[in-house]
Amino acid sequence: MAVPEVVPIAYEPRSRTESIGRYSEGQFLASLTYAFPAGFRLDHGWEEHKRLYTVLHTFDFEGRYRDSEIWCAGTWAEQLQDPDGDASVLQRARVHLAKLLRSLPRRSYTDIAIRPFQVTVDDVVFGLVTGEDEEGSWAELYPDRLFFSSPWDGSYDT
Repeated sequence: MAVPEVVPIAYEPRSRTESIGRYSEGQFLASLTYAFPAGFRLDHGWEEHKRLYTVLHTFDFEGRYRDSEIWCAGTWAEQLQDPDGDASVLQRARVHLAKLLRSLPRRSYTDIAIRPFQVTVDDVVFGLVTGEDEEGSWAELYPDRLFFSSPWDGSYDT
């Protein structure tokens, strides 16, 4: 079965899709995600290249991509230096994500349906990328690594 024109994504509280829904101007998809830049090879010093991003993508009501707010909170190496403090990379990312979500008027957390899109920031691909292989068609949310496929009911694999 081919990738649908608009891919459903199910809202699941306390999971990887807990920050998705609708707001007064359309739909949103937000997350915290670690990522490496394109072409990075895991070797000595990888902690300096693994970055934590706060991501907010917005879409119109028909699922067409509008815009992204993508912010790097810091690296894994920085997180290891202060793992539990108020100034930790993870805490800064959480605070920034909460601020972005509060900026969405009349937001509600619910299932969404969006069209494939792609944007690159800091040599990292963000978006809903589609493809096809011998097992069928698929869509994957990058860099979050959420994998969607038939029966296209909004559920995902990681």
